[in-house]
Amino acid sequence: MNAELLIRFVLDCDRAYLFAHPERELTVEEAARYDAVLAERSRGVPAQYITGHQEFWGMDLIVTPAVLIPRPETELLIETVLEMKPKGTVRIADVGTGSGCIALALAKELPDAEIHATDISPAALEIARANAVRLQLEKRVQFRNSDLLAGLLRPFDLIVSNPPYVGESEADQVQLEVRKFEPRPAVFAGQKGTEVIERLIPQAREALGADGSLIMEISGTIAEPVRRLLEDWQEVRILPDLQSISRLAVARKPRD
Repeated sequence: MNAELLIRFVLDCDRAYLFAHPERELTVEEAARYDAVLAERSRGVPAQYITGHQEFWGMDLIVTPAVLIPRPETELLIETVLEMKPKGTVRIADVGTGSGCIALALAKELPDAEIHATDISPAALEIARANAVRLQLEKRVQFRNSDLLAGLLRPFDLIVSNPPYVGESEADQVQLEVRKFEPRPAVFAGQKGTEVIERLIPQAREALGADGSLIMEISGTIAEPVRRLLEDWQEVRILPDLQSISRLAVARKPRD
């Protein structure tokens, strides 16, 4: 798959063209460029950073080393929000938006929603804004440079997040290309992996309106610690992904 992706990148063509022209030979310039991108890939650079693109929820997103590469498993978060059938002008906050993939997918699917997206990284927000413009969704999402929910007007009906949730103690279990090339603050969250979530949960409790919900991507490693952090919330659920790995924590704001 990487080889096909990279040759399509070099030739600036789609898959249909590639398979329809098996006799196509590379020019000297194209061959040199292909060798160069293969060399980058052999160093461990993710193919998405080489091509500058990643698909998510049917959207072609710009990605650079300033943002985490969107993963297919994160689409479970979008599916879960849509299953809740939010209607009207629901207010949604996407915390740690990165490339903007979650906020933009929700903007695409929920045309009446008011969506706010935050990130502590100005470089990540540049990519998110660029993606919004490319997808003609720039008027649908308000981006803000802030730490978690700081400075946002409240209340929200939904708070969603794919926060950093890998502990430094797990670093040797993470793929080398993730450790070496993806933005470390978007991957790792302290020694335990729950440090950012420990800050986010009480902030979300304050920022959500009555019966508002929090949806966070997590890993199986921290599923039980997160469940304990949400023990006084309502309707707490830990949802598995297609590989039966705990992937989402969903909870409704506790009644005060």
